Amino acid sequence: MVELSHDSRPIIGRGTPLGATFLALATASIGLMVADVRYDQLERVRGWMNSAAYPLQLAIDLPFSTWASIAGWFSDSDQLRQQNLELNAQLRGANLQLQRFEALEQENRRLREMRGSSAAVAKRAIVASILKVDLDPFRHRVLLDRGASDGVFKGQTVLDAQGIFGQVWRVNARTSEAILISDAEHAIPVKSNRSGVRTIAVGTGDPDSLALPFVTGESDIRKGDLLISTGMGGVFPPGYPVATVTRVERTSKATFAIVEARPAAALDRDSEVMLVWFDAPQTGLDDAAGDPGAATAQPGSAQAAPDAPAPADSAPARPTPAPDAAPGETQ
Repeated sequence: MVELSHDSRPIIGRGTPLGATFLALATASIGLMVADVRYDQLERVRGWMNSAAYPLQLAIDLPFSTWASIAGWFSDSDQLRQQNLELNAQLRGANLQLQRFEALEQENRRLREMRGSSAAVAKRAIVASILKVDLDPFRHRVLLDRGASDGVFKGQTVLDAQGIFGQVWRVNARTSEAILISDAEHAIPVKSNRSGVRTIAVGTGDPDSLALPFVTGESDIRKGDLLISTGMGGVFPPGYPVATVTRVERTSKATFAIVEARPAAALDRDSEVMLVWFDAPQTGLDDAAGDPGAATAQPGSAQAAPDAPAPADSAPARPTPAPDAAPGETQ
C-alpha cells in the first residue's frame, strides 16, 4: 500500500508573507499614481486601452441605437404629421425673429469694429454622440465618439442647442472625454447679460444647479438674469448662454450673497452635443492698416494675444486711439 506524504506545515505560512505582498503592491500603486498625475506617464497606455475598448463600447451601444431606429420606422404617421405641422408653425415664428436678429447682428458687428475688436465666430462644428456617462454622482464627465482623428483638442468648447455644455477634458485617438459645467471641479467666467456684472459660476455636482459664490451683496444680480460667457481665460468664446439665475439671497451680516443658477444646456438629457472651432477675433480696420505686426490668435482660442508694437516706418499717418480692451475680451 502506497502511503501519501503528509505536510503538516500551515498553508498560510507558506510563500511570501501577506504583509510584504501588500506593502509591495501598495508601493507600486502609489508610484503609478504619482507618475500618472505629476509626470503624465500613463497617458499613452490609457489611450491604447481606450482605443481597444472602443469597439466594445460601440457593440454595447448598438442594441440601443438599433432599437431607436426600429421604433422610429414604425412611428404612427398621424403623430408625425401633427409634429410636422407644429414644427412648421414654430419655424415660421423663428424665421420672423431671425430676420430681426440678423439686423441686430450686423449692427453689433459694426459697433465692435468701431471699438477695434470682434467676438469669436464659430467657423466649424461637428456633432458628437455621447457613448458613456460617468456613474459617479460627483464627477460629471461624458465619453464622446469623436477624438484626435477628428481634430478634437484638449480644452475645446462643447455646446448643445441651448448653450455651453462643457469642455474637452481628455482626448484619445477616436474618443474624447468632456467635463460638464456642473462638475464640482469646473468653473467658468460669466457675466449678467442685463447688468454686465462679471463673476464665476462653479459646478455643484447637480446638473440642474450652478453656484456663484463670489457675488457680493451690492452686486446688481437679480433672479431671472441670463448669464453668458465672458471669453476671459481663452477657453470659452464670449457671448454664449451659460445659465439663468434662479435664487438670490442677501443678508446684512454676510459679505457675499447666496446665488444659484440653472444651466442653459440640458446636461442630463442630451444624447448629442457639438464640438466647435472658433475664428480668431478680428481687429478693427484702422488696426489692420496701421499695425501689420499685430499678433493674431490661434484657431480655437477665444482670446487673442495683445497687439505687438508697429514698426516705425509703418506707423499710420494719423494717430489711432488705443482700444479699450484687448481683442477677444468683452467688458
